Amino acid sequence: MRPGADQALRLQLRPALEGGANQVCRTFSSAPLILSKSMKNKFSINIRLITGVIAIVCIGLSGTALAQNPKSKSDSNSNKAKTSALSSADKAFIKDAAKGGMMEVAMGRVAEKNATDSEAKNFGARMVKDHSKANEELKAIAKEENVEWPAEKEAGKWKSDKDYMDAMVKDHEKDLAAFEKEAKDGSDPKVKSFADKTAKIVREHLEMAKEVDAKLK
Repeated sequence: MRPGADQALRLQLRPALEGGANQVCRTFSSAPLILSKSMKNKFSINIRLITGVIAIVCIGLSGTALAQNPKSKSDSNSNKAKTSALSSADKAFIKDAAKGGMMEVAMGRVAEKNATDSEAKNFGARMVKDHSKANEELKAIAKEENVEWPAEKEAGKWKSDKDYMDAMVKDHEKDLAAFEKEAKDGSDPKVKSFADKTAKIVREHLEMAKEVDAKLK
């Protein structure tokens, strides 16, 4: 290669080389080498060699960029799958069970504090303990499955211990039917397992409620 031609080639590529490999790719792709007709004829082999080297560098950089960010597509697919994991029936059960469980805790606290009958008072304390635990388990499932947790409501008022226990019998009969249905017909294994386990506790509560209610006048 003649000194003049070599110097011209270096001067054209120098800014790109100083800017790094990415700049070489951009410079080469957007601004082809400007050579005189005689230079093109004499040094076409060198130009093809440079073209091949730069192409290899560009391919290597593209592969590196992809390797550094492999999660974007899989993360997006994971989030989409997560939002549609539960059936509408499972979601409805979670929300209804959450509302009922929080209300049992709220009413239990009032009964534990204000009931005059010792057994009604103890029953209220049991509701606070058992349903608080169940609520935490259900809340973890709801969070994992992106199900919105309902707002907590204040306990209603009742005139006597008898009224409270009457309400507990009715509530637990309704709850037991809902939990047993979900345990049998639900589609999500975690929700079904929770319903099955909690149904046994609800059944025990129902038997207790009937026993205490029968003693009250």
